[in-house]
Amino acid sequence: MVAGLDGVDLADVDLADVDLAEVVSRFGFLLHAAGVPVTPAAAGRFAESVVMARPHRTDELYWLARVTLVPDRAHFDVFDRAFEQVFRGLFDGVDTERNPNLPASTPSTRPSDGRPPPQKRDTPEGAAGGEPQPGMPGSGSPGDGDMTDQDGVLAAASADEQLSTKAFGMCTPEELERLQVLMGAFRLDPPLRRSRRTRVHPLGREVDLRATLRAAQRTGGDPVNRVHRRRRARPRRVVLIADVSGSMESYGRAYLYLLHSAVRAIGAEAFVFATQLHRLTRPLALQHPVQALAKAMAQAPDWSGGTRIGEALRAFNDDHARRGVGRGAIIVIVSDGWEGGDVSLLGREMERLSRLAHRIVWVNPRKQRADYRPLVGGMAAALPWVDEFVSGHSLAALGEVVAAITRS
Repeated sequence: MVAGLDGVDLADVDLADVDLAEVVSRFGFLLHAAGVPVTPAAAGRFAESVVMARPHRTDELYWLARVTLVPDRAHFDVFDRAFEQVFRGLFDGVDTERNPNLPASTPSTRPSDGRPPPQKRDTPEGAAGGEPQPGMPGSGSPGDGDMTDQDGVLAAASADEQLSTKAFGMCTPEELERLQVLMGAFRLDPPLRRSRRTRVHPLGREVDLRATLRAAQRTGGDPVNRVHRRRRARPRRVVLIADVSGSMESYGRAYLYLLHSAVRAIGAEAFVFATQLHRLTRPLALQHPVQALAKAMAQAPDWSGGTRIGEALRAFNDDHARRGVGRGAIIVIVSDGWEGGDVSLLGREMERLSRLAHRIVWVNPRKQRADYRPLVGGMAAALPWVDEFVSGHSLAALGEVVAAITRS
């Protein structure tokens, strides 16, 4: 078990020397025993986030664990106590199997509390009670490093809060990597639709004649027990089409992370376009995100080029939508609406797409501006056929996109 990591630079820890599976499983067992509903899938996301983000300090590990393992605010205090015990050296991991319940007296010092953890310090008899002693915080001696660590904890907490509202176009490459981990916490639950396939159900309206006749053989040919069937309910397909042209360059990488998460989580279809349409579902389905994004960008040679929204939608309608990918699906288009081609073509293709899709969601990051008006030729031509128009310019604003997808 990991113990005594507080104040240790995790950048010096080689993950190859750590049994990450055992650490995660024991930590998840401790949380589950304390009442936090930690699932194996959540534990797997925590381990994957540690490998991807490679946290440098314990407080960074804290936020990775809390985002991936804690589903409800009501469990924050229990999680804080467990994290203090396991990762800050307050307990021996062997004791968890004998007594998995957390002691209520364990202090909770999450990074966002803004207060240093309570510490005991022995004051010499001749020293004044209010004077700081050497080696303690506030003494002016080299021991002041403890206060610096606390400031770093507060800075990390406030940085995560600010990052959630920061526009993707203003994020640094390091912040975008951080967003990739946080996006994995989004849950996409598309609405259900009635399938053509049926299944046996006691409340079904259709009578299964074959099953009823087979059952009647046991009752002398009298169909005493009738077998009914009803249609299955299946999640609607989600299709994401992202603009990666020059005008969307500052948002392209962030939305590529969103496409990767959607493909992995719900099997969504992913496309990008600039002057041409490219299908990226297969490369984005790779487990390792770095390899997936590298292959995805390699398959789109016109990345950060011109914009041909109408031609890209015509290619999607002709080659994919009519063949089943877009029928009854939720289509999410991410673009600022700058059209470098024929605007009338864009209007016609949007009309075609609206007849095939269940709902069209248009995500325009520039909508966040208070003075924004959808007067650009491409956006004005597409908007009449759009069911929901959202901004999605930041991690917090992605909640609108998720809500638009899950809405029936």
